[in-house]
Amino acid sequence: MLEKMPHVVGEALSFLKAGIEKTAYHATFRDVPETLTLTSPAFADGAEIPARFTADGPGTAPPLAWSAPPPGTAALVLLVEDAGSPTPQPLVHLIAWNLPPDAGSVGEGALPSPGRRGDGLDLGKNSFLRAEWLPPDPPTGHGRHDYLFQIYALGRALHLPEGSGRGALLDGMRRNVTGKGSLTGTYARA
Repeated sequence: MLEKMPHVVGEALSFLKAGIEKTAYHATFRDVPETLTLTSPAFADGAEIPARFTADGPGTAPPLAWSAPPPGTAALVLLVEDAGSPTPQPLVHLIAWNLPPDAGSVGEGALPSPGRRGDGLDLGKNSFLRAEWLPPDPPTGHGRHDYLFQIYALGRALHLPEGSGRGALLDGMRRNVTGKGSLTGTYARA
């Protein structure tokens, strides 16, 4: 959708970015210990996300893997935010909660994405109000966007209404997060 924005508009807005400091990882949960390692076999930390996981490809959700969570973990949460979005707050690309602590990974396409059903996980609404992976779709000429993939270990499972958004997720997680980890993927349109 944003690929249709004229290049000159994207360039004019290039100074406007939500900022990494506004992501849940660096704002709401900044004091939580980094006890998890989050990786992807599709891209390295700080590297470009392959086009097949973006709006310039089929938009399939990427595979992710993580290290063992802290003892006593009841559930995990995955949250993906675009810190480069030209919006006041980061754009939410994925919310998934109550992942089993022993899962260790989600495969390529396991998370619902446009045109793909996924594996039936507890999902919240992304910024486009859909309970699925929102493929990266930065405006042409806006520059590089940093997509912060975040994983959180919880001491107890979440009981959220189906399709909850970022606010309800963060409220449910407060005083319940025992560890975290992150992976940054980048994407830009020339």
